[in-house]
Amino acid sequence: MEIIRMHYHFYGCVQGVGFRFRASHAAKLYNLTGWVRNEWDGSVELELQGPSQDIEQAVSAIFSSPYIQISRTEAGQIPAVSENGFSVRW
Repeated sequence: MEIIRMHYHFYGCVQGVGFRFRASHAAKLYNLTGWVRNEWDGSVELELQGPSQDIEQAVSAIFSSPYIQISRTEAGQIPAVSENGFSVRW
């Protein structure tokens, strides 16, 4: 399986609703690496690395939260990096 890395920017009601916790849980569930962090403008930035199917499933898990209300998403593939695990950045 090809390993890819995706960069996401989520807008809407995405801070203070468990987004980072849910992203971290989904990444670990699907054995993905990367990171998530809140941005000063109220958005959330996320990078996930792994097989594309697993990334899609993790993002679907984030979208399934009744508390997270995403109004806009920007996404793009970026070069994969060497890393271990998933982290919540501050």
